[in-house]
Amino acid sequence: MRNRIVLLLAIPAAVFVGRALPGPAQDRQGSPEGSAEIAKNAEAFIEAFHKGDAKALAGFWTPDGEYTDQSGRVLKGRQAIEHAFQSLFTDAKDLKLRIDSDSLRFVTPDVAIEKGTTTVMPGGGAPPSRAHFTIVHVKKDGHWLLDSVRDTPFVPPANYEKLRGLEWAIGEWIGNTDTGEVERLSFDWTENQNFIVSSFTTTAKNVSVGDATVWIGWDPAGKNIRAWLFDSTGGFGDGSWSQDGNKWSLKISSTLQDGKKAAATYVLTPVDGDNLTLQAKERSLDGKAIPDGKEVKLKRVK
Repeated sequence: MRNRIVLLLAIPAAVFVGRALPGPAQDRQGSPEGSAEIAKNAEAFIEAFHKGDAKALAGFWTPDGEYTDQSGRVLKGRQAIEHAFQSLFTDAKDLKLRIDSDSLRFVTPDVAIEKGTTTVMPGGGAPPSRAHFTIVHVKKDGHWLLDSVRDTPFVPPANYEKLRGLEWAIGEWIGNTDTGEVERLSFDWTENQNFIVSSFTTTAKNVSVGDATVWIGWDPAGKNIRAWLFDSTGGFGDGSWSQDGNKWSLKISSTLQDGKKAAATYVLTPVDGDNLTLQAKERSLDGKAIPDGKEVKLKRVK
């Protein structure tokens, strides 16, 4: 199954979940309208992928369009591409697709070349599969289609492989506590993928009652995943991540704005590709224990 996932990693995308193309790419013999049309196509493609609609996905190619996998094998024509997608969806359920577009260059007003990286996230907490892609978009009869899609092996940046265990959490999540507060949690790669930046916000009746930013990185000396926390009041802290099965725990110690010391362990558990749970445990303030927080269920919104 994993080989089939890698086979279909190179997917069209000018935009994914709000991630825009670099500005200069839109100025080269193309129009903002052309970029917008390709982006809209990409959103529809991702929607069809999440539905497991192989026929709709193949329809994004030209009738004689090609897909070339990392081994050099070529799939030519919509029927062959549809069959490959159908095989993928038969073998794997609940796949999630993330696409990061690095550039979109208009060679002519009717031909554009796009490069970027794709990630397919299987269900059940399995490691994601990634590849670099190059796409030739062509405009035919007023519609942008894929004429050629080629993928190549993904070469991770220095710390990507060390942090990839947390890649399942990349995105935005939201949930409600039993007392009515709204919890928002997000994770996103930095540009070079050597760090993950997370933000956490709690609101009550649309008023923020606490928020913090956490930088997550690899400690080559300690050989572990570290975290550095900064809250909006001026407090700060640091800690480390550990994994137990599919559970990830962040144990962190902080200095609050007033100088008091706080500590807690935050446990994140993926339920499936669209849901996770979060619980604050082992909490203390100036050495005095605080009861564990209740488990909060969060749903992926991006």
